[in-house]
Formats: sequence, structure tokens, C-alpha cells
Amino acid sequence: MKVFVNQQQLAHCVSIVSRAVSPRSTLPVLSNILIKTDDGRLRLSATNLELGITCWMGAKVENEGAITVPARTFTDLVSNLPREQVTLNLDNSTHTLNVKCGTSETNIKGIDAEEFPPIPEPDIEEGVPLNIANFKEMVQQVAFAASMDEARPVLTGVLLKLDGDHITMAATDGFRISIREDDIPNAVSRPLEAIIPARALIELARIIGGGTDGTLVMTFPPDRGQVIFHMDDLELASQLIEGNFPDYQAIVPQNFKTHTLLSTAGLLKACKQSEIIAREGTNVARLNIIPETDDASPGTLEISAQSEQTGTSDVLVDASVEGVPLLVAFNVRFLREVLEVVKADNVWLETNAANTPGLIRPQGDEHFKHIIMPMHIG
Repeated sequence: MKVFVNQQQLAHCVSIVSRAVSPRSTLPVLSNILIKTDDGRLRLSATNLELGITCWMGAKVENEGAITVPARTFTDLVSNLPREQVTLNLDNSTHTLNVKCGTSETNIKGIDAEEFPPIPEPDIEEGVPLNIANFKEMVQQVAFAASMDEARPVLTGVLLKLDGDHITMAATDGFRISIREDDIPNAVSRPLEAIIPARALIELARIIGGGTDGTLVMTFPPDRGQVIFHMDDLELASQLIEGNFPDYQAIVPQNFKTHTLLSTAGLLKACKQSEIIAREGTNVARLNIIPETDDASPGTLEISAQSEQTGTSDVLVDASVEGVPLLVAFNVRFLREVLEVVKADNVWLETNAANTPGLIRPQGDEHFKHIIMPMHIG
């Protein structure tokens, strides 16, 4: 193999695929990046057997070939090369990759590409086209609510449902539920459900970055228990999570006694201030919702937190309140995290009682809702 590539493009591709490298694998090849020529382009791939990422880049291919090289060594080398043309030349007899750029020359010992696990190829014709910008926003508004506890694998994933021209994503860690719905460009022929690891979706949103133009194609290879997301120069494959996702719809309240409309930015700022005190304890913040008494006295939301070690905090937020007054406690970190992904200027906080879930939804947007469980008021 002998190819010529741009250093900046190579560094970009390496930084993307290296996120899938297994740092503590018993298989040495899983600590490597696959470098392979592919139809006049250079292909880089990495996998930990649960998540696989492939990136293609333009290259001048003089000789075809493939090799795997240690990810950390190759990443550190490429990122420190000058912004010039890079020559990659493989010695097949010794599995050594010669890297030349400017005045530097490095030889890296690799492992035969035949030992690298096969990465599934998607059937694009059978895939579901998705708007990249919409899908990225869905991931950002849902995946953060998934659990980090591997003891309940199903809760570490995001439930994805397709039905007709409708897509729904939901995630829960047992203390909160985030649900986002949207329309898709082309209706699916049959309903489909899958639980995708939240980490895989977060990684996908990260590698999409600011490039939100175009289409993302999602495919589910038959009988493989996998999902593949394909773009022009990127591909991410992930194992699906087996199991039954909780019936989250049964937990979503249908009616509320108190409806509180607040500025998203104002409430977020108040939560951040309260969290400074609350994080030293159990993240409890009390929300005292006070309805309007007359035209001259608008409603208010008082957020208070206290910690024996740190002190107390009280923040008042202007609000439009319909219904009965209420004192309820929520995890203030959970409040902050959902408000950080709300795009609307104003947000509804809808509640019933101190011991029932609250619902947060953007004003004027029926596609996104977030349910948060109450905490005990001591």
C-alpha cells in the first residue's frame, strides 16, 4: 500500500474513529485502527466490538493495501505532523507502516488487517433516510436521560420507534424520562422498535458536529442485532440492547393542577445558582410555585437549596402560574440538564402534587416532553 493524503483530513478522520478504540481489550488488534484503500479513497476504521466507526477521506492511491496500527501511537503522530502532504507506505513483509511528512519519517509496527473484525456493510436501499439536523437534536434532547448503571442494560439505551412517517425516541434512568417525536421524510413499510446504546447515539451526534446538512441513512441488518448509521464519509455501527423497555407512557401524567410558564434562560440560570449549593448535598431543590394574586402581582417561582456544609440559596423567577400553589422538590441537576436542551424561549412546568411527577415541555412545541420524578421534602 502506498497513498498520499492531506494531514488535516487524516488527523480529522483519526480523531473520529479513535473514539471507538477499545482501551483495555484482551485482543491487541482492537487497540488498533484499520487503514485500508477503498475505491480510490482511504478508509479508517476502529471498533470495540460494540461500537464501530468508519471514516473515508480523499487520497491519491498508488498501491492498494491494508494494515492496522496502534491507535494511540498513530493518533499522536498524525496530530503532531506539519500541515503538509502525508505519505503512507506499507511494507507487507514486516507489517510496518512508513509515515513521511515534511522532514519527519516514522515507522510503525502494525498487525495484519486480516485479524481486524469485519465491519458490517449497510444495505442503503433498505435504510431509513433521516434529516441530520433533526435527528441530532432528537439525540441531544433524549440520550442524556439514559442511565449510566450497567446493572440494568436496557436503561442505558434509547428506545427508538418507527411507525409510518413517525419516529419516537425515549430514554429513562428511573428518575426521569425524556421523549422526543418527529416526522421522517419517507414512511416505513412496517413498525420497528430497537434499543440503541445511548453512548452510540451521543457519539454519532458528536461526530456529526456542525455538519447538519444532508441525510443520514439508518439501517438494521437482518438477524445481526445491529444498527448502522451511514453518511457520505462516515459510518457508525452499534450493537443493539436486548430486553424490554419500560412502558414509559404509563408514567406520563395526562392532567395537571398547576401550569407554570417560565423563561427558559431565566429558569436555567436560577437552577445553576441553586445547584452550587445543592450539589454539596443530594441535589435537592425546593420549588415553591406561587400563583398570581391579582393583575398587579405576577406569579413567582422560588427555588431554594440548602446544604449543611455550604449554606443556603434562594432564587426568585418571574412566572405565569395557572392553578393551585405548590411546594415540590426536584433534583436540580436534572432540571438544569433538560433546560440546557430546550430550544424554545419559554418553557412549561406542569405539576400536580409534591409526590407526583412533573412535566417540562417547550412552549409551542408538542414534539418534546420531559418527565421528572419528585424528591422527598425533608
